[in-house]
Amino acid sequence: MKISPLLTDEAILAELGQRLARRRVELELTQAEAADQAGLGKRTLERIEAGESTQLSSLLRLLRVLELLPQLDQAIPAVTPGPMELLRNRGKMRQRAPGRRGTKAPERPWSWDKDA
Repeated sequence: MKISPLLTDEAILAELGQRLARRRVELELTQAEAADQAGLGKRTLERIEAGESTQLSSLLRLLRVLELLPQLDQAIPAVTPGPMELLRNRGKMRQRAPGRRGTKAPERPWSWDKDA
């Protein structure tokens, strides 16, 4: 299954769990062995593979054992400012988002009528 924005969170978690389980089997690790190497309880690993919610640190530990941690750079690349942005901000990176311009809902004219 391809992960897409149309999928629910539950469907994405289930797909990720299945992929992690397949990778564990590919490395010929039992759930108990993988959990032990990751410093997790076997039940935590079972929950991850079942697509249940878990702590991010548990997922990172499992990714390290499954040799998938380097793929995070591809999945979530570092964002660097462009040269024009650096020039505008005098070499500093922005710390806050300015918000979107022009997305404000149009104001309705004021009226005494409650239904207007």
